[in-house]
Amino acid sequence: MKKIHHEFTAPNSRAGIQKRKVLIADDDETSRRVFGHFVSKMGYEAIMVNDGRECVQAMAEESPDVVLLDINMPVLDGFEVMQHAKSQNDTTPIIIITASHEIPSAVKCIKLGAYEYLTKPLNIDRLEIVMRNALQDSSLQSQVKMLKKELKSCKLFENIIGKSPAIKAAMTQAMQVMETGLNVLILGESGTGKELFAEAIHRGSRRSSGPFVSVNCAAISSSLADSILFGHAKGSFTGAGSDHMGYFEQADQGTIFLDEIGDMGSDIQAKVLRVIQERKIRRVGEKQERKTDFRVISATNRNFNDAIRDGQFREDLYYRLEEFPLFLPALRERPEDIPLLCRHFLDEFSSANNLGKITMSDTALSASENHRWPGNIRELKNAVQRAAVTRKDDVIETLEPNIIPGSMKPAYAPPALLPPAAEYGLQPSDSPDTNSYSLEEHEREAILKAYKAALGNLTKTAGILGIGRATLYRKLDKFGLEYLKTG
Repeated sequence: MKKIHHEFTAPNSRAGIQKRKVLIADDDETSRRVFGHFVSKMGYEAIMVNDGRECVQAMAEESPDVVLLDINMPVLDGFEVMQHAKSQNDTTPIIIITASHEIPSAVKCIKLGAYEYLTKPLNIDRLEIVMRNALQDSSLQSQVKMLKKELKSCKLFENIIGKSPAIKAAMTQAMQVMETGLNVLILGESGTGKELFAEAIHRGSRRSSGPFVSVNCAAISSSLADSILFGHAKGSFTGAGSDHMGYFEQADQGTIFLDEIGDMGSDIQAKVLRVIQERKIRRVGEKQERKTDFRVISATNRNFNDAIRDGQFREDLYYRLEEFPLFLPALRERPEDIPLLCRHFLDEFSSANNLGKITMSDTALSASENHRWPGNIRELKNAVQRAAVTRKDDVIETLEPNIIPGSMKPAYAPPALLPPAAEYGLQPSDSPDTNSYSLEEHEREAILKAYKAALGNLTKTAGILGIGRATLYRKLDKFGLEYLKTG
């Protein structure tokens, strides 16, 4: 496609500001050049094409801010260009410039969404006013659209607490996929909020008026799987006293959430794959198939690479589920959200149990940021609730270690600064002699050893030491090791 870019630097234009793009589609070369000249003098970038097909292609590739469109063009005419733009939900303002003075043509253009209908010979002053108004209206519509999207996001994710870049990135991805029909596979550690994200995606989808059916795949036994997932007919087996609608059929016109899909039995996976492919189910005891329309959102904390390699999960089913993967960050990867979550869980628990106003000290909040929280949000919530029950006054000074299972050692208990055994390449003989080192020297030496073992990766260094990244940064400053931050 031959496109001509024509630019003219207006006397009052400011350097560094990107010009608005104006796409000019006209099969008459003289008209194109005249319009391009005046558009450039107005301070815009003119992009010129010869016919309707090139116009459609340029609208997709160049993302113009406004289009000046002729009606009578080869290949595709102006009407067909506008119909295509409408089918693609393209809201770029289109200004018709044509030699035709026929009223039916003007009416048809307006119905197809044209911003304005101008006839040749063209009044350039009129064109400038129309273009300026079109750009202003387009800018306002974009701002309104963005505000609506932000409001929708706030409403959909109202149960998800956090402002960190990691959790915002996950929300953005969820917003991008929710209005499509793609199956979503949510990946993340246990307790990271996978079901909350699944519900948010459903509520923001075109299926929001339909049911959201949640299924715990790990709890389905092989003997009952067919009945639970696909349903059964009355009398089909002993105890089947009535017809039963399975989960997939219950999700018709809505969403089925297959939680812990990685723990689904291998004998069930083939049947689930067929239902997802065919969108048909057959109840136990029936011969006919029933059509059902559903969207699949699944979740797991398992490593699918290992499961597929070991023959525990079907690769073809995995690719059906993973049309759009969504990764949820572990709580340790979003430490700035931990104080927000602590306060939220504390206020929620206090209100539900009439405990009055309870707060957490800065020390307790800081300690909570440094804990790795292997159980993620679920573990944090339990710890906060237990601390609220066992507090001595209205201020929680610490999350007591003895009320958290011993297998989940918090970072605010005296941490072992060196990793156990030689897991990270450290030998016992590498540890400093505590009899000849002060505590600070011991700690500084431990940081250097861990940094070396982690090959200069500060996140891994903090993990080896059992402390949070923020705490590691403070210690680097304290011990004169700031240079490690830059690798």
